Order: sequence, then C-alpha cells, then structure tokens
Amino acid sequence: QSVDVAELEGSKEQASKLCGYLNKLSGKGPLRGYKPRWFVYDPRKCYLYYFKTPQDALPLGHIEIGDACFSYDVEGDEGQFEIRTAGKEFLLKAPSRQVMHYWLQQLQQKRWEYSNTRGSGQRDSWSSPTLACPPTGLVSKDNGRKLSDSMEKVRSDFAMDTETDGGGMVGIQSARGPSAASTNTLNFSLRNFGTEIRNSMSYLRPGRGGENRRSVFYTGNSSAEEWELVDAPPKDFPEQKHHPDTHRHSFGSAFTFDFVRNSARPKRPLLREMRFGRNADTRSAENSPVECNGSKSLEMQLRLQSQQEELNRMQQEQTKLREELASQKELVRLLQQTLRTSQCDRQPVRPPNTQMEALLQEKDGQIQSLCGHMERLALEKESLQQELKGLKIKVGEINDQLGMLMETIQAKDEVIIKLSQESSEQSGNHSDAGSPPPNKDQQELDILKDSLQGYKSQNKFLNKEILELTVLRRNSESREKALEAKYTALEAKLCQVESKYLVLLQEVKTPVCSSSEQSQTREVISRLLEDALQAESPDQQEHPIFKPNTVSEYDVFGFKTVPEEEEEEEKLVAKVRALELKSLSMTDQEVSVGVKWENYLASTMNRDLVRSPELKALMRCGVPHEHRSKVWRWCVSFHVKKFRDHLAPDYYETLLNVARDKPNPASKQIELDLLRTLPNNKHYASPSAGGIQKLRNVLMAFSWRNPDIGYCQGLNRLAAIALLYLDQEDAFWSLIAIVEVFMPRDYYTKTLLGSQVDQRVFKDLMCEKLPRLHAHFEQYKVDFSLITFNWFLVVFVDSVVSDILFKIWDAFLFEGPKIIFRFALALFKYKEEEFLKLQDSTAIFKYLRYFTQTILDSRKLMNIAFMDMNPFPMRQIQNRRSFHLEKVRLELTELEAIRQTFLRERETSQEGRSFVSDDEEDN
Repeated sequence: QSVDVAELEGSKEQASKLCGYLNKLSGKGPLRGYKPRWFVYDPRKCYLYYFKTPQDALPLGHIEIGDACFSYDVEGDEGQFEIRTAGKEFLLKAPSRQVMHYWLQQLQQKRWEYSNTRGSGQRDSWSSPTLACPPTGLVSKDNGRKLSDSMEKVRSDFAMDTETDGGGMVGIQSARGPSAASTNTLNFSLRNFGTEIRNSMSYLRPGRGGENRRSVFYTGNSSAEEWELVDAPPKDFPEQKHHPDTHRHSFGSAFTFDFVRNSARPKRPLLREMRFGRNADTRSAENSPVECNGSKSLEMQLRLQSQQEELNRMQQEQTKLREELASQKELVRLLQQTLRTSQCDRQPVRPPNTQMEALLQEKDGQIQSLCGHMERLALEKESLQQELKGLKIKVGEINDQLGMLMETIQAKDEVIIKLSQESSEQSGNHSDAGSPPPNKDQQELDILKDSLQGYKSQNKFLNKEILELTVLRRNSESREKALEAKYTALEAKLCQVESKYLVLLQEVKTPVCSSSEQSQTREVISRLLEDALQAESPDQQEHPIFKPNTVSEYDVFGFKTVPEEEEEEEKLVAKVRALELKSLSMTDQEVSVGVKWENYLASTMNRDLVRSPELKALMRCGVPHEHRSKVWRWCVSFHVKKFRDHLAPDYYETLLNVARDKPNPASKQIELDLLRTLPNNKHYASPSAGGIQKLRNVLMAFSWRNPDIGYCQGLNRLAAIALLYLDQEDAFWSLIAIVEVFMPRDYYTKTLLGSQVDQRVFKDLMCEKLPRLHAHFEQYKVDFSLITFNWFLVVFVDSVVSDILFKIWDAFLFEGPKIIFRFALALFKYKEEEFLKLQDSTAIFKYLRYFTQTILDSRKLMNIAFMDMNPFPMRQIQNRRSFHLEKVRLELTELEAIRQTFLRERETSQEGRSFVSDDEEDN
C-alpha cells in the first residue's frame, strides 16, 4: 500500500499525548498541601514533567519514570498514589479512582517500552541520555527491538480494567477548561477538614484591613429571601468594585463558591431599618447561627450607627445656626450704614431720633447674644469632635474583632455546606431506592465487598509492578554484565594491537639485511592491515553489545562505511575516515550541543516550536540524530503551511490514487533512477529495500502536482534524504518546500535555467569572498562550476561525508537556499591553501573531484560558513540572480535562434540532394 500502517500508527501515537491535571503534594510546614499541576509525559527521556498551567513554557520539575516504582493504598484518599524514584517520593492525587488506575497503567506501559528500548546500547553520541532512534523515517527502524510475546501475555493478565481515555480527564482535551483539577477537588474525600479550614483562613487573613468581605450566610432578615450557590470569579480577574451605599458593611469571600442573592429578588434591609422599623424581624433573626456567634458585635455596630446619625444631626443644626448668624450680621451692617446716612443728613438743631437709637441698642444686644451662643456652639463642636475621634478608634477595633469572627464563621459555614451536601446526597440515594435502609449486617457486607474489590485491583497492580520491576532489575544486571564483557574485549583487543605495533616498530627499526627479513616485515604489515579491515562476523552483528569493533558496517544514517568493491588502499582510507568521524562526534563541543538541545526541547515540551534567534543558533550547530525527525517535520510544515491550509488533508493520498490509475510520462525515468539514487545506503540498495517503494510514491505524487517539471534527475536524491527522517507525506512536502519555496523557478525544469543562474552568482561570490583562489582557478582556466553545479542541484548529497551532509540540511531546511552558497564557499575556504599549492590544471581538477570527502571536521566547517563568510545578505543574492537571469535568457534565446537556423539549413540541403541507383550511375 501507499502508506505503511506503521507510519499511521506512529502519527496517531504522536497525536495522543499522555498529559492531564493531577494534584501534587508540595510545600513545607503549614503551607504543605495539594496543588493542581499540569503533567506531560516526554517519551524521549521517559520523564514526567509538571507545569503550573498548560500554557507555561518552563516546567516546575520532572519525575524520572524510567527507574521509578508506583504504589497506592486502598484505604487512603480516593485517587491518591505514590511514585518513588532514586531518593525522591512524589505523592499525587487524581480526581477519581478510575483516573488514577488509567495513569498508573499508562506510566507502567511507558516505563516498560522505555526499558525494552534501553537495552540496545546504541547512542548517537555521549551528549544525550535519550535513545538514538528517531520516531519516524527509515532510520527509525534500525534500532527496533522485538518484545517477548510470553512476557506481554503475562503483563496483560495482570492489567487492571480501566477506561481507554481516562474518562475524558486525561489528554490534551482536559486542558481546555480553566484548572480542571481544582474544580474536581470538591468531589474528593472530606477527611482533612482541619487542613482545609486552615488553608481557607490563610487565604482570608492577608486581606483583613480594607478589603470588602461577604459572609456565606446573611446575618439579617433572611427568612423571606432566597439564596443560590454560584461560582466565585477566578483569581486572575480583577475584583469588582461594589457601590459604597449598598455594600458598606459587606465582606468578600475567598472560597471557591459563595452564596449571593439574585438581582430580581428583594434588596437586603439596611441596619437602620433593622433597628427602628423591624423589631420583630430582628428578634427572629437572633435565632440564626451567625447571631449566636456575633450578637455583641451587631449590637455595638447598631449603637455606633445611632451615634453617627446623632452627630450628623448636630452638625446640620450647627450649619443652620451659622447661616442665621451670617444673615443677622448682614442686617446689622445695613442698619449701621442707614444710621450713618441719616446722621449726615440730620440738621444740627434737631433733637436726636430716639426711636432709631432704641432700635440700634436692641440689635446690639441681639448681636452680643448671638456671639455668645456661637461661642457655646464652638465649644460643643470641639467636644463632639473629641468624642468622634474616640468612637472612630473603637469602631476600628470592633471591625478587627468582627473580621476575625466573620472568618471563623465563614470557615464553619463551608464545612456545614459540605456536610449538608453529603447528607442531601445520602438522603436522595435512600429516597431513590424506595425501600427501607438495609440492616447493619447488610451495610457491613457491602463495605466488605467494596474493600475486597479494591484489594483485588491493588493485588493485580502490585503483582504487575513486582513483575516489571524484576524484569527491569534483570535488564540492568544484563546490561552491566554486557558492558563488563565489552570492556574486557576492548581491553584484550587493545593489548593485541599494542603488541602487534610493537613488533612492527621493532621490524622497522632493525635494518633489513636479507630478502627473508623483508618478506617477514611485509607479512607483519599485511596481517596488521587485514586485522584493521576485518569485517564484522554474523555473531557480532547479532550481539552488538559484545562487539568490540569501533566501526560498524553501516553508520547511523544507513550509509556503508567501508565500500567492498574498492581496493585495499581505498578501504583503509575509508576506515580511517570513519574512525576520525566517530572520534569527532565524542568531543566536548558535541556534548555541549546535545545538552543545549535537550534543555531547549524541554522548555518547549508544553508548546510548539517557534522561529527565534535561539533556535536559529541551535540549528546552525546541527540537530542531534534523535531529534532530527521532529525538527525537520516542523521546518517543512512551517514553509508549506500556506499551501496545505488551502488543500484537503488527504491531498497526498489523492495524488497517489491518480498516479495508480493514470499513466504518467515520468514514471519510466523514475523507475530507472530508483536503484541509482543512493546505492551505498542500505535503505535503497536493492529493489526489496524499505525505502524504494516510499521513494517511488513520493516522486510519482510530486510529478502529478508539478506536471511542468514532472521528474528531474536530482529530485530522487532530495526525496531519499528526506525519507531517512520523515514519513512519506512529510517527505513529499519537503520536496515541495525545496522546489516551490526555496529554489527559484525553472530550477528543475528541462533548461535548468535557475541552476545556471546560481552558478554565475556563485562565481561572483567566489571572486568577492575568496579572491586569491578565484584568481588561481582563472589562471589555470579551471571551471569549478562543473563540480559545484551538482552541489546546488541536490544540496551536497553524495558530495560530502554523511555527518556534514545532514548538518547542512538542518540549516538548509530552516534558513533556505542561502545555506548552499555559505557552505559551498566554506568548502573552498577550508582547502584554499591546498588548492593554491597545486600548479597544474589537471591536478587541480582531479583534486576538485574528491576534496570534499577529505573534510571531516564539521565544527570547523560550520564556523567558516557562519562566521568567516559574514556579512551574507540574501538581498545581495537575489539582486545578482535577477541580473544574471536576464543575461542567461538572452544567451538561450540566441542559442535557440542558431539552432532553428541550423535545422532549416539542414532541411533545405536534404531536399536539394537527389538519390540515383547504381544502374543509372553506370549508364
């Protein structure tokens, strides 16, 4: 079939990620308690990471599942289980017993799978503790290990019956709601009431001063009003401000629920109405639970309110008196002005106006009396202000006492509500039964049956846990013994090699006097070469852990390390190259890069990859073998997203169906090139190899998508490299990204116009970046584009060693075609001095054909490409492409005109010729 079942199952496993909310016991002292955490399983390292929320980027910590053991107590809290690792214990709680069983089953399965793949003993490098096997691609199947059928059957016998999806509470869908675990905690057992009350009090105490509080139970006339239970607003939202008149003495709630009144129902009566207008209601309210706990505080509050009202009334009276005094003063001023006017107009011989003087005397007396009254009011005001200050101090103290009482009442109210809910549920269960409650013996029997079922489940789980832990211990012992055997074999081989080299040195040091001694020396050297080139035996291949050979037949990518058809000298050079590559992969710099990638991917465990300077720097260092599938898949998806968003999800399958049903003109050439693609790679070496059919599908689908290209030699190698780490569909889209996104138009058409343009651009860059080497080539008339043309067409496939090739592809899939120019220049820069030493065009061209195979240090090459070649703007390359594109088009037009002229001349010359027979010539 077009798509393997294994690949479909792999994609489903990636989609179904083991994650969900669990409550983790954390904290110290009185703050110790269960807190909801988002847990995500990482199959790369067998770690269980936990985050505060699903949106967090960095984890709070992790649990090593690979060497952990699990247990739970039947008589403990519901859903509570324990994970023990080396020196650490983690106590977790699931929302229900079924969810706990699901988590335990899944974690056991993940540990079992990880332990079975651990025994292969193969790692890409010492830089990473993770397995060297990527999740997808052809290289993912090299390190597979078959599981024991009998062992799997025993494990399935001990498996517990659980829901397949964890009841909808495990998986990525459980993160859609806000803090699902915190809402489920209300369904847990009510055994730790004291702890819950203390936690609630600790939430309330910090806001004792000026925060608004609201009691769970209403303390006034609540007999005629209805209340309902609603959820409190989340902590992340800002608190709503209440109107000061209607909530002057209200108190906020820090619990996850609260009693509030519906807006359509009557308003809460004010304290003034409670005191003066509703005595009967007040007396009825004294029987409420809150009145029994805080009657003194209520009486004091009522008394303070009455004193406040009295003080307000006296202040209003004082204001009125001040206004009256001001009016009297104005009247006296007017009368005095009138008196002065009358005195000026009065004749000197006239007697005084006794009536006016009497009036003035009367007003003076009134003024004196008002002044005295005003002084008395001022004294009274000062005394009232002093009394008000004292009352305010008392009100503050009483408010503090009242806050403490309300906190205690609120905590008690919460417990009462929970107990009332339990009692209502129990009463509802009894009423639904419709039968009298069972007797005491029946209840005990039911409890014993439930306990028996719980112990049976626990027994199954513990038996399976003991079985798996025993296997894990045996596996670790076998790995330890195998490593000891390997160490012993390597030590023995080292002794043999040292002894042989000592004999060789002795033979070389001693002067050769006779032909017999010369033949003996040649014989020693021949034996040493045979031992160095000795291939692996079948026994060593079956037991790789005992294999003392340092170089295997194939590398991790599937390429043959030592070719068989070559001469002995070529084989020796190939093995030396393989040894040097392996030693370079174990350097401290490689270890550092692996650790950086592990840390970066751990930080992206809870989110997708995004383009960033940090990721760009890591891509330029190369992606580790075990992470390359994931990173390549993300790069390809990023570049072709604009295409895939407008196409159907089964677009690739549709193209394959079309390719099977209709004849394709490119199919013949594709079939011819399949076995010529990568003959030195085991995945494409024979018609029955695993990569041949996948390569055929990818190329046929691409030819139907791009009929103007169809198939071009070079596309097969691009697709083959992509298939080593990607599945068929992703490899198809990687080919789309290279041809339709990265490369210019007409790059892979019949004229190869884009490829010719890039060669001219590269010559310009050689002249600019490497002027000495370019002048050297020009001096000896060496056209290096004959070699570099293939570099650009297939992105260095079959041109450099495999380790460097895939690091070039890492940066190429992230940054695009600029990487090809960078590395092409870096390769020449790496060997510039060797080229300058050659003084013959034949020697230069011969060295051009194989010099890239002698470059092994990828770190040095990448440092040249990304440091020494700067600055390297893409705009400069685009401008030069536009310039050379016009020139190449003009040249092609001229060549086409010459060709048409030649064809016409040949046709006319053929028409002018006359053919005669031999008889006619004789005649």
